[in-house]
Amino acid sequence: MFAPEWWHWLVLGLLLTMAELAIVSFFVVWFGIAAALVGLILLAAPALALPPPALPTQLLLWAGLSAMLVGIWFRYLRPRTMTTVGTSAATVAGEVGILVAALTPDSRGQVRFQKPILGADVWEAYSDTAIAAGERVRVVAVNGSYIKVEKAR
Repeated sequence: MFAPEWWHWLVLGLLLTMAELAIVSFFVVWFGIAAALVGLILLAAPALALPPPALPTQLLLWAGLSAMLVGIWFRYLRPRTMTTVGTSAATVAGEVGILVAALTPDSRGQVRFQKPILGADVWEAYSDTAIAAGERVRVVAVNGSYIKVEKAR
C-alpha cells in the first residue's frame, strides 16, 4: 500500500494554500495548513522513534487537523474580522448612533456609529423632524447612500 512521504504532504499543503489565492474564500487555506502539519509530523516521527503512520492514519490525521483549524477559524478568529453590523440594509434598522451634524427636514446631517455599519462608521442622514447635534438617533431605514433616522428613546 502506498504511504505518502512527509514531503508529499508539504507539497499538498503548499498547493492548497496557493489555491486559496485563486479561490479567495479563506477556507481552503486551513486544509493546506493541516496537510503541512501532517508532513511535519511525518518528518518528526523517526526522530521520536515512532513508526511512520499508514495512509488511513495520515488521512484521518489530516481530516482531524483540518476540522480543528476550520472550527477554530469559525469560532474564534472569523468573528474578530467582521466589521459590519450586517450585510443587508434590513439588519441595520434599529442601530443607534450619535448625530454629529444637526439635521432638519430640509437639510441632511451626519451620524457616527460605534461599530461600522455596512462598511462605514459615519453616514449621511435625514429625518422628518429637526434633531440637534449630539443627540442619540436610531436608524429607521436605509435609502441608497443615506439613512433615515429618528430620535432614540
